[in-house]
Amino acid sequence: MEVRSESVTSTQARSDIKLPHPSAVLKPRVQVWFVRVCSSILVWTCLVQLFAAGELWHSRIFTGLTNQIFRFSAPLEPVPLPPPLPPPRNYTSNGILLVSCNGGLNQMRSAICDMVTVARLLNLTLVVPELDKTSFWSDPSGFEDIFDVRHFIDSLRDEVRILRRLPKRYRKKYGYQMFEMPPVSWSDEKYYLKQVLPLFSKHKVLHFNRTDTRLANNGLPLPLQWLRCRVNFQGLKFTPQLEALGSKLVRILQQRGPFVALHLRYEMDMLAFSGCTHGCTEEEAEELKKMRYTYPWWREKEIVSEERRAQGLCPLTPEEVALVLKALGFEKNTQIYIAAGEIYGSERRLSVLREAFPRIVKKEMLLESAELQQFQNHSSQMAALDFMVSVASNTFIPTYDGNMAKVVEGHRRYLGYKKTVLLDRKKLVELLDLHQNKTLTWDQFAVAVKVAHEKRTGAPTHRRVISDKPKEEDYFYANPQECLCEAYYLIASARGRHAKHWNGSCIVPAPSFSPFLFVTFSAFLHSC
Repeated sequence: MEVRSESVTSTQARSDIKLPHPSAVLKPRVQVWFVRVCSSILVWTCLVQLFAAGELWHSRIFTGLTNQIFRFSAPLEPVPLPPPLPPPRNYTSNGILLVSCNGGLNQMRSAICDMVTVARLLNLTLVVPELDKTSFWSDPSGFEDIFDVRHFIDSLRDEVRILRRLPKRYRKKYGYQMFEMPPVSWSDEKYYLKQVLPLFSKHKVLHFNRTDTRLANNGLPLPLQWLRCRVNFQGLKFTPQLEALGSKLVRILQQRGPFVALHLRYEMDMLAFSGCTHGCTEEEAEELKKMRYTYPWWREKEIVSEERRAQGLCPLTPEEVALVLKALGFEKNTQIYIAAGEIYGSERRLSVLREAFPRIVKKEMLLESAELQQFQNHSSQMAALDFMVSVASNTFIPTYDGNMAKVVEGHRRYLGYKKTVLLDRKKLVELLDLHQNKTLTWDQFAVAVKVAHEKRTGAPTHRRVISDKPKEEDYFYANPQECLCEAYYLIASARGRHAKHWNGSCIVPAPSFSPFLFVTFSAFLHSC
């Protein structure tokens, strides 16, 4: 009985709870629906009024609004997906290779390509290369400040495993004694396989403390030569910030018409290094000599400037360049971009050249100071901007065959043999002196200059091989012929050229090596 009483009490308690009336629930819903209907009517009324206004007055505001409406209502274009990454190469690493590049930007660029190739040959793990911070330019830029490090690692993952930094346990500050060595210059694959690879069985990490010209130009297996090209033309991209500013420079120049990129290497470091003082005052010549003695790694100290000039080993002066350009047929209104740092003697030495070609410009004249601010005092980053402009120019003319001149020349060959005037400085010095002492008239001088450069425009040609003097033979990166021939056949066909333009000047790669060649050919055809 007690239990039943509790049950009854519980039932009564539940019955005492008041449920909301259905009309009370419906009332808020009706209010929300009413507000929505009124809002819709108000919006559509406004739109109708705007349409009517557009019909009466053809209002620009109305047109812009309707365009925006249609733009937002139209289906969005699909964003192209990035190309898939190549599958990582599966291999057992024989050790870790750490490299410290030396020299300027383009010397380091070539060294990076060589070191990736060495790491691939020896089945090593490569650490992202260290860049030179102690050279004449004292540029503190690291790899990631100049090149897209993520792209570098990802695009080469099917060839070499690349680490962003050396693992902590192998660093000096943690007590690890690293084995350091400079590889022998101009070495072939046998040197690295027989003399360098065995060192990794004893030392887990090897540090190459110098990397310039440590791989031979010629005689290497074709897959190694192709890999050097792949790193150079595809693996090494500048940072997005540098790419954007370089593209803007090129766009500004192209909007003004065709342009010549003049790599005027009449800079203080080059003159001091080469010992060339032609056209300088006695005070300037003494200043350059003092600089040469300041840097112990510039081994040659006592240099006779006029002897060096007669051998064609000096960069042309701005005054000489003005005469040569006029003799080659460039008109006064030619747009010329100076791809160089500070010219020694500044505007005083440029005055004759500027008088002959008033449309001379530099990056500092084309860009706002704020745009260049983050790159100033970083010579390699400023050189990267000049590099991009030089590659894109209608004509490229270097006044000295340094590393930038050579690497740009190779890139322009890769892009379909774009015109590059390779000045014969030894011949030019002879002609200039004859013209200056009035032995040659201007017409005779101009004809002689043109004849001397008819076949020096970056056309297909074999690299010159001097087996016992590798330093004097043609540089691989100036003419990577093994990477260009089949692609040149394709691009020549696309442009309707005849086979005679090829002239049998390069080795045809084996068709079995197809993946890289396919990418290379695609890049060529895209450039058409």
